[in-house]
Amino acid sequence: MTVHELYQKLDPALVQEMFLYFREEERDLYKTSIASLAQNRKLRPVFIQKKSVPDQIAWLHKTLQLRNQDVVGEHLLQVWFMKGQQPLLIDFCDGMGIAHNGEGSVEEDLPETLDDAKLKATIETLLGKYNPKLVSLYLHVFNKQTLSGWENLAQLIEEDDRIALS
Repeated sequence: MTVHELYQKLDPALVQEMFLYFREEERDLYKTSIASLAQNRKLRPVFIQKKSVPDQIAWLHKTLQLRNQDVVGEHLLQVWFMKGQQPLLIDFCDGMGIAHNGEGSVEEDLPETLDDAKLKATIETLLGKYNPKLVSLYLHVFNKQTLSGWENLAQLIEEDDRIALS
């Protein structure tokens, strides 16, 4: 699934949570996102900035659903997880036995394979602690961190309704 397809399937409430985080905690990134996406759509950023916050977020979400916005969309997801969802990343890395810096940033190369038993147990733990839609999004994003992803993770994403995006 491509990044713009992820945004097409994402729960608007999750997108709102992400952009409210950026607006409150990563203000420069929020402004830069609006400016970059507006420029890509041949709009002046001020046109978007004059909208109410819910309308800005709806516009950002709608724009990130476009095919040519994958680079910006992927960057935003990565920043959100690395800065705004660290406990989830830490729990995933710990569960999978992936070395990290204590903040969820992987220190070495990602493993070539993911142990099936660890993967299933880790997903169960994450689903018990976090919003299943957030867990699903993270698993989709994590699976994009290598060219072809991990086959067993892709299969679980596809088969387990609890981690379906929509």
